[in-house]
Amino acid sequence: MNNSAIFELHRGSLPLLVSVPHNGTELPDEIAARLHPWARNVPDTDWHIAKLYGFARAMGASIIVPRYSRYVIDLNRGEDDVSLYPGQNTTGLCPLVGFNGEPLYLPGQEPDETEVRQRVEAYWRPYHQALQAELARIRAEHGRVLLWEGHSIKGEVPFLFDGRLPDLNLGTASGQSCQAATQARIEAVLTAQTGYDWVANGRFKGGHITRHYGQPATGVEAVQLEISQRCYMDEASFAWDEGKATALQPLLEKMIVAALELHTKG
Repeated sequence: MNNSAIFELHRGSLPLLVSVPHNGTELPDEIAARLHPWARNVPDTDWHIAKLYGFARAMGASIIVPRYSRYVIDLNRGEDDVSLYPGQNTTGLCPLVGFNGEPLYLPGQEPDETEVRQRVEAYWRPYHQALQAELARIRAEHGRVLLWEGHSIKGEVPFLFDGRLPDLNLGTASGQSCQAATQARIEAVLTAQTGYDWVANGRFKGGHITRHYGQPATGVEAVQLEISQRCYMDEASFAWDEGKATALQPLLEKMIVAALELHTKG
């Protein structure tokens, strides 16, 4: 399988790479046949998130978008499958349950460890190699790079968290994945608006990509934004809501522009 069949990489001109690792919706036939019928609809997708960040591509950002669903493999987990949130419900590198807590696979059809390793090599590793190479290319050109992790999730998922998730959930690995000044600039944008509630480093502090690649001392900063899907789509039907999305996008752009301020200065 060649890389173009696994993901799309658009190379831009800014010191900015947008990664949307849970945007993919496709399932290989042999995996789909082993899933419960409801799971074949991949309900836990970060629906339309690449479309939501279309403005960033127009600004000059690089963007990497996977083709396949997180049910094939979760690109935002380490290949060692260590839990990112110890003691809390979560899903794995090759998930066996959905966000509803129900099994994804028909009885006896779950992937064994050999298959998991095969999926790592076929899907996970090429994505991460491309991500790392693009970060290196941008850093070589600009001296530094901002990795923006775009994510979304239903605003209420009892299996994963209690109650209602804030509209916008900023994650910086508790301040470790970016400079303090970068986080402060983003938070200043969020504080200045009143249309959306938000939190920094709450339930979502940043996944593997944010934590692994965000190394501010080396010129690579990483930020994750988990958006409650009610902010730009219909959570029940998974349909894109043009009005909601159009209202949200200017704020997302302001956040990114603010985060890039340190990067765009000489």
